[in-house]
Amino acid sequence: MDRLIVARKLDSLRRCLDRVRERCPADVATLARDPDLQDIVVLNLSRAVQISVDLALHALSGLGQPAPETMGEAFDQLAGAGQIPVDLALRLRKAVGFRNIAVHNYSGIDWAIVHAIATRHLGDFEAFARAIGQPRD
Repeated sequence: MDRLIVARKLDSLRRCLDRVRERCPADVATLARDPDLQDIVVLNLSRAVQISVDLALHALSGLGQPAPETMGEAFDQLAGAGQIPVDLALRLRKAVGFRNIAVHNYSGIDWAIVHAIATRHLGDFEAFARAIGQPRD
């Protein structure tokens, strides 16, 4: 893996997660009635997912693995290669599902789910960043 590419993507991921933490309100009701907060939180969560997918694809390429058919499968392949835990791969696969809804069906977003991701699941991205950021032989 190109360490510079990984470092830049990890920095971008950190900035997205920081932005979500800074702007996500403490309660769902506030998020549900504030379109500006919605945009900031959803955009940065979507970016975090996409950056994680990009990192996963980069890691798979470095391992000589074939390209996955879907974004979610990238995490499954990394788990299969022993690069990330299986339970983390499952949670990141679900994050891809959220990203797909956010990108393709914005009006169908459930703000309670967005709030839960923003307040209880950012650690999944951080765990992934730690796993990907570790130098491997």
